Amino acid sequence: MHALYVISVWLHILAAITWIGGMFFLVLVVVPWMRRGERAAGAKLLQQTGARFRNVGWACFAVLLVTGTFQLAMRGVELGDFVDPVWLGSSVGSAIALKLGVFAIVLAISAVHDFVHGPRATRAVQADPGSREAERMRRRASMLGRVNVVLAMLLVLLGVVIVRGWP
Repeated sequence: MHALYVISVWLHILAAITWIGGMFFLVLVVVPWMRRGERAAGAKLLQQTGARFRNVGWACFAVLLVTGTFQLAMRGVELGDFVDPVWLGSSVGSAIALKLGVFAIVLAISAVHDFVHGPRATRAVQADPGSREAERMRRRASMLGRVNVVLAMLLVLLGVVIVRGWP
């Protein structure tokens, strides 16, 4: 069972690396290029890259959910623990509960970004790159993406805290 646990941790880390690395690529490479070039061409590249990465990102979320659930079970965490004030008050319990809460927020923000605001922003920029509507939608989608990057960093920190304890 230990080997299965180690494989689960390995897959969990690989999924997190893939998801977070993809976000950094979009934020640090694709978006700055888009701002320097022609907006309509940049919007098309961002839409195509984002659509491909969306599938990868959601696959990563599935792997993170399955492996994280397995790891909690292997550590003896049960559903009843999440309503136990003593467990929730412990350093591990509070870190796990906080990580799961942040993960739920990330899933919600990702869904809104990937299926609502991102596609709207892309359509608006492709229709009229200089319009107020295009700029407003682009900023909204960008803000959601930035929030997710910050929350992803928090999730990594909470993963470390779960294993190593609060500083």
